[in-house]
Amino acid sequence: MSITLNRRALAMLRAIAAGRAELTRSCEPDLRVDGLPCCDQSAAHELVRAGLIRAAAPRGAIGQWARAELTPDGHLALGV
Repeated sequence: MSITLNRRALAMLRAIAAGRAELTRSCEPDLRVDGLPCCDQSAAHELVRAGLIRAAAPRGAIGQWARAELTPDGHLALGV
């Protein structure tokens, strides 16, 4: 893992694990939780770049929202 997971990043991972989050399809995806924009989009970008989260559906239009999911590394980072 190439990033340090602070409390905010861990909270984001927990929300994703609980099925409460979505990502946009883009090279720098935005995150929303419970339908609201995440307060720290740069942290969301870092979680994607670190390979901890991804869009659940493999295909879709650029800019389209998709359910977010943890990757296997994301599960390990969260301890689930």
